[in-house]
This record gives sequence, C-alpha cells and structure tokens, in this order.
Amino acid sequence: MDDLRDKYLSAIAEAADESALETLRVQALGKKGEISLKMRELGKMDPEERKQMGPRLNALKDEINAALAAKKQALADAALDERLRAEWLDVTLPARVRRRGTIHPVSQVTEEVTAIFADMGFAVAEGPQVESDWHNFDALNIPGHHPARAEMDTFYMHRESGDARPPHVLRTHTSPVQIRSMELRGAPLRVICPGRVYRADYDQTHTPMFHQVEGLAIDRDISMANLKWCLEEFVKAFFEVDDVELRFRASHFPFTEPSAEVDIRCSWEGGTLKVGEGDDWLEILGSGMVHPRVLEAGEINPERWQGFAFGVGIDRIAMLKYGIPDLRAFFESDLRWLRHYGFAALDVPTLHGGLSG
Repeated sequence: MDDLRDKYLSAIAEAADESALETLRVQALGKKGEISLKMRELGKMDPEERKQMGPRLNALKDEINAALAAKKQALADAALDERLRAEWLDVTLPARVRRRGTIHPVSQVTEEVTAIFADMGFAVAEGPQVESDWHNFDALNIPGHHPARAEMDTFYMHRESGDARPPHVLRTHTSPVQIRSMELRGAPLRVICPGRVYRADYDQTHTPMFHQVEGLAIDRDISMANLKWCLEEFVKAFFEVDDVELRFRASHFPFTEPSAEVDIRCSWEGGTLKVGEGDDWLEILGSGMVHPRVLEAGEINPERWQGFAFGVGIDRIAMLKYGIPDLRAFFESDLRWLRHYGFAALDVPTLHGGLSG
C-alpha cells in the first residue's frame, strides 16, 4: 500500500493537465482501479486482517482524492493566471475615435436654452409626462370643446369601461408643469419647463413625440415689455448674433391674454438661415400674458400678481440653428446622422465660452 500511495501521489504531482488527472483517477479509484480492487479483497480476508486493512485502504483512498482535488485547483489557478496575463489591457490608452459617442442635437439645444435662461434667473422645473386631464387642459383655460382635446390630436390613456374618473393623457405641452410649479412654489416665480410632449401628428416638420421648453415669470409689475426684452435676449444669445428684430403678431391662446406669435427678421440667402438681417420673417414661438384663470388654477391671486409665458419647440429651433432639414431624422437612431449632427461630450454650452463651441 505504501508503494501504491507513492506511485499515485508522484503521478498526480507531475500531471500536466486535467485530462491526465482524470486518467490517474480512473486508474486508482475507478471501477477497475488498483485501490478499488484492493477494497474488494477485504471481503475475502479474515476479520482480524480486515480490521487492520480496512482503515488503511480508506485512508489511502481519501488521500488520493484530496491530492487529485488539490492538483485540479492548482491547474485551474495556473490557467486563470495565464489568461489574465494574456488578456491584460492598459486602461490608460486613449479611446478609439470610432467608438466615441456624440451628444444628440436635442440634448445639446436643451442645455443651450437652459444656460441662457439660467443667466436670466430662471430655474428648471419638471413634471410627469402622463398628465391628468385637469392639469393638461382645464387648469390652462382650455374649454371642453377645444379641438386640442379631440382624440385625433391627443393621446388619451386607456380606461376600463364604466370608469367615471377624468382621463389621463400624454401631455400635449409642458404647460402643466407651470401649473404644478405655481401650486408648489407660489409667487413670485421664474421657471422654464423643458421636456417631451406628445401629439397625434407625423410629417417632415411634426412627430408624435417632440420636445418643448416653456417659460413662466410671475411678479407684481411684469408686463409685455419684460416679455419682449426676455425673448430678444434669448434669440440673440441662442443664434449668437449681436442684434435681432422681433415682430409680435396678435394671436389667441386660451392660457394667455393678450397673446402673440413671435417672428424674427431673417434671410434665406443661399439656403442658409441668417437671423437679424434680410426681408423675411420666421415664426419661432408663441407667448403672452398669463390669463387670470390660469393664475387662479395655480392658486395665485390674479388681483395681486401677473406674469408672462412663452413656449418654443426645441426640435424646431435645433433644425433652424444647425441646418437640419427633416424632423423625423431626430428619432431614427441613424449613427451616421448622429455623427454628422452630434456634439462632442465635452462641448458643454455656456454663455461665456460660447453655446455651440
């Protein structure tokens, strides 16, 4: 038995791989292995001899099993060490240019708009994209018969038949965030509300989901003059021009009174938009003084406070500023398009450093 022990322990120690270990295990402990055959001989021995040989054979069997397990683990550790050495990677190496991602124009323009209005003292407010019918329409003085409330224009959430509760909608504008901000913060108030909005429309200049930013300023003596100055400063900063001319055209929005569409003087010479010059006019946003009913819905006393509001499509002004012809391409996830129109991750827009790099 000592010879068996020395023979197999030496062979196990010299085994080069797991295949050799398995061969040794079968030779020693398999059905016809040498140690297994010795175990079978115990039945032929007299009781006294079996009493001596049994424990020794069991001890030998356990020792061989332990040696096999230890060698197997040692071989696995050596293989892992070799793999780690072979797969070593210097993480300080510069990244490959072709793997560098870009910032989507919508994200970049949202940051540009936020930087401009932050400089004017506007905070950023956010709200849910699934809105109550009251926040999205009623609180904004939009009557029940208004076309915007029709199912052909608005995405209504599913309700079980017989459910009498008011419906929820995918918000059609970010104006509900203004209502929630008034309820939460009261007056005075200056916020912008960027985010996704949803309407049932789809063509070259409309998509079912798009992005908007709306602004709201409420104080005691705010007037249309303050609104005009605010929008002029925004347009000059956003399009990075020294001078701009705005035209306010009387319009109607249920949530503002008076209301005005805002155009900018521009030219399309050579197919390129130039802001602040030329004889053409381009509509860019809607605005007005906040309707007293909207202030009341936001729990603000219209006898003591007044304010202005405006809204502009982020996708639209991104198309104008960066010459993007089709709105639908914004949402197609085409990597070629993103590489062409996208921005480097470190192109963080600031007023002092330049919005567009």
